Amino acid sequence: MRQKNQVKLNSGTGAGGEAASAAAGETEASAVKASLERPAVAGPSMEAVVERENLKKALAQVKRNKGAAGVDGMTVGELSAYLKKHWLMIRTRLLEGTYTPQPVRRVEIPKASGGLRPLGIPTVLDRFVQQAVLQVLQADWDGTFAETNFGFRPGRSAHQAVERAQVYIASGHAVVVDIDLEKFFDRVNHDILMGLVARRVTDKRLLKLIRAFLNAGVLEGGLVSPTEEGTPQGGPLSPLLSNLMLDVLDTELEKRGHRFVRYADDCNIYVRSQKAGERVLAGIERFLEKRLKLKINKAKSAVAKPGVRKFLGFSFTGGSEPRRRIAPQAIARFKARVRELTQRTGGKSLAQIAKELSVYLIGWRGYFGFCQASSVLRVLDGWIRRRLRAVVWKQWKYGPARFVELRRRGVGRDLAAQTAGAPHGPWRLANSPALTVALPNSFFASLGLASVAAQRPA
Repeated sequence: MRQKNQVKLNSGTGAGGEAASAAAGETEASAVKASLERPAVAGPSMEAVVERENLKKALAQVKRNKGAAGVDGMTVGELSAYLKKHWLMIRTRLLEGTYTPQPVRRVEIPKASGGLRPLGIPTVLDRFVQQAVLQVLQADWDGTFAETNFGFRPGRSAHQAVERAQVYIASGHAVVVDIDLEKFFDRVNHDILMGLVARRVTDKRLLKLIRAFLNAGVLEGGLVSPTEEGTPQGGPLSPLLSNLMLDVLDTELEKRGHRFVRYADDCNIYVRSQKAGERVLAGIERFLEKRLKLKINKAKSAVAKPGVRKFLGFSFTGGSEPRRRIAPQAIARFKARVRELTQRTGGKSLAQIAKELSVYLIGWRGYFGFCQASSVLRVLDGWIRRRLRAVVWKQWKYGPARFVELRRRGVGRDLAAQTAGAPHGPWRLANSPALTVALPNSFFASLGLASVAAQRPA
């Protein structure tokens, strides 16, 4: 099935040249045969990369992505003017196969699961060239990838991957082989990867350019270190190249008849029993080491019930009709971030805190609202409002001022006096009847506070 898709894709990519003229007037079978005989013309080419419309699309995407400057200090805002002045020279180098990328700038960002994730930031110009190459390659390759590969592909999403996993679990495959690849993006073997690229690209200039991006080196601490393995995260091409590398794994899993879902280097295989899962994990571990020289992280990989593992931030309930729920680790990260945004000693007004917090809540809700456990979202909404009531109580500072504020907001004299003089801390009092009356849910709604629940509580 996937081979047929590849033939169809390749036969339609050549818009002109020898393949188009030779195929004119022939049958569909002859056209396919001609494209296979002339892959250098029909497949991805440097001419397609530097085609005007492709470049316009690439420039627009780089501007949308924004991002920091690379080792040369050029910003995204300066790219258009630079291209107007130097594009003819750059285009000539690309077509002649002499374009040389600059080293990437190494930065580290916090990982959601803890620790730091190294990123390599290419120069803005190199990002533009990579994006132009990506668009040509992705158009040619994407239709050949596995149907259960959902990562970094147009029209596919993490939600679709989670939904597919849910279907497998509901069908009785209630044991997951959760595979975590050890430092995948840092360990990709360049020779194996370029061998896979060369099966799909015959334009030597394009192959040389891709290899040059892989070997561009990393600037760190004032020194440039060579990159002999890995596809540094941060460049537009890295996700597509990682998909190509792991397509070998997808093909093997399909050949073995497994039910699996993959999103980037996060791969889950669904089987019917613990014993079968352990056998599959051992077999895939051997395959990855032998075929791709990749290692499984044994500490993070496991064979278990889906309910005790997380997949793209979600987990599942048990039973014959599993439901999507937010993984405990994701809830813990959510609460940690909300705590940062609702610090009681930050010197910010409540309105400012609510505004900044809402930006985060809307984004979080956009992803995790896909869960099927709305009660959890309502509980989190209540927890957030309690955090904010504690902030207000802290800002009111002293007993007399607190008493005045409570009375002003409709709290009875006795309850206001009792609460204002209570020895308890802000968190405990934030859940008291007095603060619930003084700072009702409608008050926070009037500040524009976003809700993570499907419907804002009354």
